[in-house]
This record gives sequence, C-alpha cells and structure tokens, in this order.
Amino acid sequence: MKIDVLLGLQWGDEGKGKVVDVLTPRYDIIARFQGGANAGHTLEFQGQKHILHLIPSGIFHPKTENIIGNGVIIDPYILEKEILGLVAAGYNPADNLLVAIKAHLILPSHRLLDACYETLRDKQKIGSTLKGIGPTYTDRVARRGIRVGDVFREDFDSRYNSLKAYHFQLMEMNGFDPTGIKLEGLDWEAYESGWFHALKVLKALRIINCEYYIHQRMKEGKKILAEGAQGTLLDIDYGSYPFVTSSSTVSSGVCPGLGVAPSAIGRVYGIVKAYCTRVGSGPFPTELNDDTGRKLRDQGHEYGSTTGRPRRCGWLDLPLLNYAVMLNGVTDLILTKADVMAGFDEVAVAHAYRICDGITPEVPYDLGDEEVVPVYEKFLGWNGDLTSVRDYANTPETLKNYIRYIETQTGVPVGIVSVGPDRMQTLIR
Repeated sequence: MKIDVLLGLQWGDEGKGKVVDVLTPRYDIIARFQGGANAGHTLEFQGQKHILHLIPSGIFHPKTENIIGNGVIIDPYILEKEILGLVAAGYNPADNLLVAIKAHLILPSHRLLDACYETLRDKQKIGSTLKGIGPTYTDRVARRGIRVGDVFREDFDSRYNSLKAYHFQLMEMNGFDPTGIKLEGLDWEAYESGWFHALKVLKALRIINCEYYIHQRMKEGKKILAEGAQGTLLDIDYGSYPFVTSSSTVSSGVCPGLGVAPSAIGRVYGIVKAYCTRVGSGPFPTELNDDTGRKLRDQGHEYGSTTGRPRRCGWLDLPLLNYAVMLNGVTDLILTKADVMAGFDEVAVAHAYRICDGITPEVPYDLGDEEVVPVYEKFLGWNGDLTSVRDYANTPETLKNYIRYIETQTGVPVGIVSVGPDRMQTLIR
C-alpha cells in the first residue's frame, strides 16, 4: 500500500486543513511530516471553527489515527493548549493521537532566540512567526537538539539546562537579556514553568517509533495520507530563499519526515488557491497593491491563522504553480477559494515572466529581482454566491473556463473545487 501526500503549492494558507478533513474518511492514518506550530490549519464544520497547529487535521475523525511524525518539531506548551482546546470542544485527541519518538522539541529558549534573530535582521526581516522554528531546526542539524525520547531519560534536565545555557550565551553576546523577553504574554519563569508542565501531557500520549509503525501499517494494507504544512514556495531548498521556512515542504520531505522510502509515495494532491497570497516578507511577482488586492483580502478573510497578520494578495502565478507541480510530482490538483473571486468583472493569470526583454515560463534564481515582470492572460470573471453550490455542474461557465485553462497549462486535472470554508462546501468533480 502506498502513502498518498497532500501539500500546498504556494506560500502556505492554501486550505490544506479543510481538504485533509474532507479526505480523512478515505484513510486510516493521517501523518504530519514536517513543520511545527508555525502552521495554522483551519477547519469548519457543524457551525464550529477549529485551528490546528501541530495536530494532524484528521483528528476530528475518531476512527482515524493521527501521527505527529519525525520531521515535525514540537513545542509541548503549544501542543498542550491545542489538546485542551479540542477537549473543551468535546473531542479526546489522546484516543487517536500518536507522536514520533524521534521528533525534536522546541525549547522556550528556542523561541527567545527566534525573537532576537528577527530583531537583529532589522530591515532584512524574513517574517518569522517567532515560534522557534528556525533555531530548533538549526540545533537539529548541528546535532545538539533534544528529541521526544530524551524526556524519558534520567539526564533530561541536564541536557535541557545545557542547551538553554548555550542559547542564553548566544543572546547575551548579541546584547539581549533573555529573561526580559516575554513569550505568549508571560515572563520567562512563568513560560518555562508552563512548558515543563506541558511535558507531562506529552509524555502521557502514545509515543511510537514512527518509521517502524508506518511500515507495519503499510504491510497491513492501511491507507495513509501524509499532511504537509506551509507550502512548496517556502521550502528551505526550492522556495523563495531566504524568505522560507526551515524544513522540506515538498513531497520528497515525506521520506525523512516519516521514515519511508521514495518508492512508498503514491498519489500527490497539490492544493492551490484560485489566486495567490503570502504572509510576511519576500518576493511576490503578481502582488496587487491596489483596490483589487484589498478586495481579495477582504472577501477571502485573508489573515494568518497563526499570526493574525494580513496576507498580501495577487493573481494566480502559473510559472510558480508549474514549478511546484514539477517539484512535487503532483497527480491531482485541488482548487480552493473559488468563491472568493466571485464579483470580479475580469480576472488574470500570469502565464510567464518578462526578464530583460525576454519572455520565460521558468522561475528565475532571484524571484525578487525588479526586472521580473509577470505577463498576464485575462479572463471574464464570475458572479453569484458559490458558497451554496453543491454540484460542480452548477458553477458558472466562466469559472469552468478558468479551471480548464489551469488544467491545460499544468497538465494536471483539478479533482476538487472548494467554494467555502465548511467541509460541506466542497465540490468533487
């Protein structure tokens, strides 16, 4: 049995959480393979809205196991809050949540370092979510990180204090007083105390050898969906560097993230918005700094689910989409937020870039170069409220033309179209 993959093809915020929730009844296991609490997967159903940061988006289906894989980095403090929120909503995630023993931990001092580094960048800020992601992945690669399995060791306190002291030394060398920085509105001692309390919640969960567990379930014929976080264009190697995250967000990241071979990958579902958005700094060729961009933001409620920051909005970018399709080996496209674009007389899609008087469909080395100018194809827009449509056949012909154009240009079929945030507002073609 192969592992299917679902991931974002843009700069994140494509609607992965909702789609995973919709697809979960088809699968026995949903497994997150990278990222951390910088993710924000939003799900809506039965009149309730839920935002997940670390827990896989299949958690609301009690018969489906949800795995936080080896490639995910975990902040116990945030995980505890997420679990308590689910319990308050009537769910018991402890029943179907499993955690990889080799996943690395985000320490409170990692978050302090993140804040200090972003401050030092001044005008060159990368738009960090300040969740400690970069410093934790740095320690992992530098082979000084702390993993879930370490919390059960007798020398855990010594390991923790040693790494904390190293982080404090780095901050003090750069002129910061670590204990003077607040996290989650708490002073250092209160946050650290809360973090240690949250370790008890983590230790009470079902801890697994993820790679062995996944392989055994594959042998048993279980259907597994690997859930990505962030988006392809934020990949550490292939994203718009240096304005990227610190992990591998593409389909190949499933292999180290869950401990499986490349031959284990099956279908790759790529999620793309009907337009583009981006949070934070970094290049954005099709960005609309005008009334059209503001209209997209307002109609799409484009504010980060993790940070609350307003998202930058612009037209769909085919060179970037084709680049993401190529990198991931996408077999199925899923188009989200088609309803948001209703009401525009005309919509546009960038099908190439003009660079130094030449036209190219390829993504350049420096996407932020001022000479990268998008070349647009324009289409008639569509009107009407799509949020109540339940059959793709009943969508406007102009939207169908838009989707057919995307399929033709990418060579990949669009199998699902989302017309609203609720799980019921999903059109299966």
